Amino acid sequence: MKKLLIVILGMTLLTLGACANRTVNEVSPGSTTYLMHYEDGRIAEIRPVVIKDSGTGGFLGTITGAVLGSTMGRGRGNALATLAGGLLGAYAGSEVGKANAQELVVDLNNGDSVVVIAKGQQFAVGQHVRIVTENGNVISVEHN
Repeated sequence: MKKLLIVILGMTLLTLGACANRTVNEVSPGSTTYLMHYEDGRIAEIRPVVIKDSGTGGFLGTITGAVLGSTMGRGRGNALATLAGGLLGAYAGSEVGKANAQELVVDLNNGDSVVVIAKGQQFAVGQHVRIVTENGNVISVEHN
């Protein structure tokens, strides 16, 4: 029972650690060798969006639910509890793995308009932003 409690506590801490909001943008080690570009603009429209779980939350939820379910019942009851725990864990994990974000329509200073998805920060219409890109991929959207 102690081992199970330690496993559950460890999984909870890993999950919460993954959800922590960072105030500093993280970049990949490879970004130190590439030339990045940026464009400045003003936010014209904002629409809230939800980013789907990449699969990690569902996977961790399935494992955790199955482990918890396996501790209940005997025989067929144990198998059913393990299955139910895995299914409920998968659903809960995929819901936790979702992230709120904003779809921004940005009028760039060069006259073009672009649409980008930004998470981790709150933006407002009329706010000036900087969009950093690398090879056409958005690296970050920052308050400017």
